Amino acid sequence: MQPPAPPARLSVIVPALNEAARLPRLLGDLAALRTLGHEVIVVDGGSTDRTREIACSACDRVLASAPGRAPQMNAGALEAQGEVLWFLHADTRVPPEAAHAILRSLRGPKCWGRCRVRLSGRAPIYRLIAALMNLRSCLTGIATGDQGLYVTRAAFVAAGGFPAIPLMEDIALSRALKRACGRPVCLPVQLETSSRRWEEHGVLRTVLLMWALRLAYWRGADPADLARRYR
Repeated sequence: MQPPAPPARLSVIVPALNEAARLPRLLGDLAALRTLGHEVIVVDGGSTDRTREIACSACDRVLASAPGRAPQMNAGALEAQGEVLWFLHADTRVPPEAAHAILRSLRGPKCWGRCRVRLSGRAPIYRLIAALMNLRSCLTGIATGDQGLYVTRAAFVAAGGFPAIPLMEDIALSRALKRACGRPVCLPVQLETSSRRWEEHGVLRTVLLMWALRLAYWRGADPADLARRYR
């Protein structure tokens, strides 16, 4: 009789750029994972605030990378030691049960998935936006970065990692994983992501912009042009 396989190790990869105000909360949420043998990697894209200093005291490794989520996340994946890669934005909050739920969801044939998301804003409109984001993801089988995309290392490597594009890299990787591995696990665990973009630029304006950018991407627009519109 063979001994049971050891539990998979999780590598949490956080791309960051000038996130000193928000990063400590996420790293605090992830502190318990490190005591269980999982690792947390922060990949800095050239911050000019205290992001690197904060990360050094609260994660396993801090890496430097060219700015951009795709190169930062690929840099973290290249150095990660875990069998499962979990990509989180720096302004995310994570519930304690998330890591266990992720590893449990990959015990079967599935090799990737995403979490549900809620926005930090307290107005009812933010609950509606989050509900629509979650519904869209379940219907399309596409995961966006703020939903905490996770994937086995083997599937990530086979898919070629995040493509070197300045926007929509999460959608592009989701497409590749969907073709190779099937639809993602829609994990009921709920992450909280900052609603700051909606608050700063207006709810309606931001929603319409994101819809327009996604539609343009699906129709073959250059991601570099979309990134300029996004910024």
